[in-house]
Amino acid sequence: MKQSVEPEAGPRDVLDIDRPEQLKALGHPLRLKVLQVLGDSDRPLTNRDLAERLSVDPGHLHFHVRMLHRAGLIERAPAGGREKPYRPVARHLKVGPEIRAAGLASELQSAQLHEVQRGFDLYAAKGEFRSAQVHTKLDAETVRHLLDELIEKLTDLEDDSQPLQSITIAFHPAIEQAETD
Repeated sequence: MKQSVEPEAGPRDVLDIDRPEQLKALGHPLRLKVLQVLGDSDRPLTNRDLAERLSVDPGHLHFHVRMLHRAGLIERAPAGGREKPYRPVARHLKVGPEIRAAGLASELQSAQLHEVQRGFDLYAAKGEFRSAQVHTKLDAETVRHLLDELIEKLTDLEDDSQPLQSITIAFHPAIEQAETD
């Protein structure tokens, strides 16, 4: 029996996330790491390759890879042999406005905040973690438009010869009350 495999074409530029199961697949830090590693690789990777690069058990990782595949976020790449290599379906993911408006992106946002905290823990003492917080009086749509412009510019300037950097951007209404311990 012949197995069907996706064509040789590479990933598209942007995938619009518009289904709840896609968001659910993105709602775990390990799955975000799988997408990062696949996106940074110059070739498709098998579950074993991914597990080695991420220093995790291949059996544990298999569940997460399957979830990403079922959600349509990664695809099988052509290969000979028993191993099943995967590649991302897109270089960038964009959460659709309907999903954001419905508040369905909370698991993804939580996973992203977890990654920011890990980045701080690993790199702040070395001076390799940068952050900024700006309080501004603008309507949310203007802020969203400005962030979209920044993301577009970062995408346009991308240079594959440079090391991968993580940039997390978030905005929310200002919190008026102080946090008490």
